[in-house]
Amino acid sequence: MKNNNIAVFEKRNNKCPLCKQKNIEFLYNISKFDPQFSIDRCKNCDFIFMNPQFSKSTIKSFYTEDYYKGNSEYSYYDERESERHSRFVWDKRINIIRKYQKSGNFLDIGSSFGGFLNAAQPFFNVHGIEISDYAAKESQKKFGDKIHHGTVENHNFKNDFFNVITMIEVIEHLVNPKEIIKNCFNLLKKDGILVLQTANMDGIQAKSEGSNYHYFMPGHISYFSKKNLSNLLKEIGFSKIVIYRPVEFGLLPKLKKSKQKFKRKRDYFNWFKITYYHYKSMIHFGNFSLTSSMVIYAVK
Repeated sequence: MKNNNIAVFEKRNNKCPLCKQKNIEFLYNISKFDPQFSIDRCKNCDFIFMNPQFSKSTIKSFYTEDYYKGNSEYSYYDERESERHSRFVWDKRINIIRKYQKSGNFLDIGSSFGGFLNAAQPFFNVHGIEISDYAAKESQKKFGDKIHHGTVENHNFKNDFFNVITMIEVIEHLVNPKEIIKNCFNLLKKDGILVLQTANMDGIQAKSEGSNYHYFMPGHISYFSKKNLSNLLKEIGFSKIVIYRPVEFGLLPKLKKSKQKFKRKRDYFNWFKITYYHYKSMIHFGNFSLTSSMVIYAVK
């Protein structure tokens, strides 16, 4: 991780970023990345967060072209190379969203190269927010000024404008998730929906794997449970919370998407593992869950 010319960390927090209480404790040291970082937990609301947090300049420096090409220690993938398979999930997710909102203005926060916007565009007037210089520039080639290059904090959208806002595996990247959700609430029209996908840190999966849990990575700052994220959404003013575990789009689209990585016929045996995890994730009650996958639909 190359951060030689910038301040890597902010000052250490002595209170919880979510509930502002000072009752926090050390949880894990994540040493498999360079630089290594620490994870704390609030004993009052169970919010888990990186402490000290990476600086904003450090965070932005993660999302270069190398991040999407797999050429950095912390990396993702270029969705354009797998869009044909990812569309199985995106199209099904749009079908579910349209059960709540048939049409209208649609915002995807963390829109990357615009693949999900492509799926939404036949039904919605689409917009995106993307922090990465590289991804924003690439997606603007198709969507123009409908892609805001920046963050939720510095957009120019009007309140009560959107029918749908999505943050798919984005909220964990945010330094100030409470303020961002408040902003989303203000941007939504009455009966509009906010769709969040993230890990449920109350799941047995996250708890049993401890510091080895795969969600502990440099770009992830904030870690929620089903309970404290639901409570936060209600506190901000959302009237209805619907939770899907593991996901709302079902198993079949997930299996079809996984084929993007298959190179040999024996790779199809991975479907047994995916299917086992999917049905295992459906075992939950109250705040208990065997795995840590969840999707939340919050209605204003």
